[in-house]
Amino acid sequence: MPLLGLGTWQNDAPEQCAESVTTALESGYRHIDTAQAYGNEAAVGDGIAAADVDREDVFLATKVWTSNLAYDDVLESTEASLSKLGVDAVDLLYVHWPAGAYDPEETLSAFDELYEQGTVRNVGISNFEPHHVETALDVLDAPLFANQVELHPFLQQADLRAHASEHDYELVAYSPLARGGVFHDDVLADIADTHDVSEAQVSLAWLREKEITAIPKATSETHITDNLGSLDLELTGEEVARIDDIERTDRRVNPDFGPDSWD
Repeated sequence: MPLLGLGTWQNDAPEQCAESVTTALESGYRHIDTAQAYGNEAAVGDGIAAADVDREDVFLATKVWTSNLAYDDVLESTEASLSKLGVDAVDLLYVHWPAGAYDPEETLSAFDELYEQGTVRNVGISNFEPHHVETALDVLDAPLFANQVELHPFLQQADLRAHASEHDYELVAYSPLARGGVFHDDVLADIADTHDVSEAQVSLAWLREKEITAIPKATSETHITDNLGSLDLELTGEEVARIDDIERTDRRVNPDFGPDSWD
């Protein structure tokens, strides 16, 4: 899984979404992230098809929404997702939230079936706290590949990072720029000035130092290429430590069906 991907949350204007995906792939991205709830799987598929990049070179991920997590609904909605995306398989399928119709035995049994069929190449979860992850590990037959969570310099998720390391699954950071919050922090701004880069690149480079995959949303070519430039940014150990020591806590995504422990 490439350490930098294109997030597509709230990129739901079909032409714009498809164009963003094509631009990202032709700029060098090889990881595209979408979800049933985003309402843009068809546009994402159009963007992949239009890009001068082979499908097998693209790591494509989508997520099953909370209302589709009963056994039969997982199977049926995933088939619909594949049709919209115009692909035979996705590289990663996530449980979007441990909420709604989610039942570990029922939901994850359907994920196991899709994995065995080969229509899902890797199984993932999203917005799971450590105790949710441990239940999933107990239930799944397929290897657990990744947990996608909000993660950025103002929500560093130390417990989840330690848990992922202990149990050998990947962490994927959504909202890695804190939905624009990284542009208003003195530490990140100072480091960005030192390297003559954007605060976004600093945040993404910090995540890479932590071996966390980031999927920042971007629609314009300018932002797409700026985020890609983070791959060339090497932070010093001192700079990483300065970011580690940021004391702000700022969770940007906290729906009323999120885990109780987030309150």
